[in-house]
Amino acid sequence: MGAHSKGAVRTGPVADTAEPPRAKPPRPAGRDRYFDALRALALVRVVAYHTFGWAWAGLVFPSMGVMFGLAGTLMAKSLERPALKVLKSRLRRLLPPFWFWGLFVVAAMLVHGWMPGRQIVFWVVPLGDPPGDAWAEQAWEIVWYLRTYLWFVLLSPVLLWVFRRAPRTVLSLSLVPILVLTFWRNAPDNRFGTALEDLSTYLTCWLLGFAHRDGVLGRIRPAVLVLLSLAAMACGGWYAFAHRADAGTYDLDEIPLAQAFWSAGFVALLMYAKAYHRTDFARPALPHARLRSRGGTLIRRLDRLVTVFNARAVTIYLWHEVALILAVPLIDLMWDVPAFETYLPLGSQWFLFGVGWVLIAVFVLLCGWVEDVAGRKKPRLLP
Repeated sequence: MGAHSKGAVRTGPVADTAEPPRAKPPRPAGRDRYFDALRALALVRVVAYHTFGWAWAGLVFPSMGVMFGLAGTLMAKSLERPALKVLKSRLRRLLPPFWFWGLFVVAAMLVHGWMPGRQIVFWVVPLGDPPGDAWAEQAWEIVWYLRTYLWFVLLSPVLLWVFRRAPRTVLSLSLVPILVLTFWRNAPDNRFGTALEDLSTYLTCWLLGFAHRDGVLGRIRPAVLVLLSLAAMACGGWYAFAHRADAGTYDLDEIPLAQAFWSAGFVALLMYAKAYHRTDFARPALPHARLRSRGGTLIRRLDRLVTVFNARAVTIYLWHEVALILAVPLIDLMWDVPAFETYLPLGSQWFLFGVGWVLIAVFVLLCGWVEDVAGRKKPRLLP
């Protein structure tokens, strides 16, 4: 939200005789619109998954693996500066939004009768899963992503140093930890074990971010990279379906080894598309004036939406489950209004999805400014 959400427009020299282009608002330096769009899509998929519970969603787009891959790329770039400053900056950007959200969640649990113990310290620094009331589990269980992201951030100076000594070897061996935890020794059944399993599951995705930033993927022959990526996805998909009886589903979130292999292959292909084809989602030129008028407006709106999603990624992630929880009693109230009962699809999951996004938008307006404060920017309703 890991955190952790972050395109620069490629420019070149313009001939003296050329008409100067119309000025466009500059994007933040170092940003990439391809990665911004992937992060926004990942957040939409997360909300959809938590609304509909689609077991196949992770196979179509493994959001968490993608988000860890993008975060790894940004972390490798950030570590061009002194490591201590980078770590302090990351913690400063992540923790205040987490504390602000946690204040409301913890207060609600206390009012509901929850009695915290010493492990409440994990609500201050989520190096382990924070304790909570089962009543509010849907709201706080998503902290696992922030916990995993935080550990990756803290480990990144060492990980990057090791990776740069032998990038291909380290990348090749990065799936070994999850293989060990699956076939040799299970992770301990505690907070440490849970964190270790999640780190092992997404380690390859994080290192693929390093590999993209350092140009390692660009030095691998395309055919080799694509074949290895597809092979990893095939292994992950096979393992998920072969063990669906044990897990009760083929949902990758319930089968760490399948998640690790599928996400690694998927993220490698996404990074390949960027490294080899210089993929970008900067506004394309539309050939016809009519299409330029209509399509250009749509593209500008989507571009604006991507900007908001990336500037408020932590807020959207933290508050989306609260929004979905509140959407249920709100829809229940709508059943008491005859016109709503008659004309609105109140019983549809899609309607719940829509109401959830309305409430997410409200939380972005009410709480998103915390991300600005954490980033030492002027607080705004919308970026």
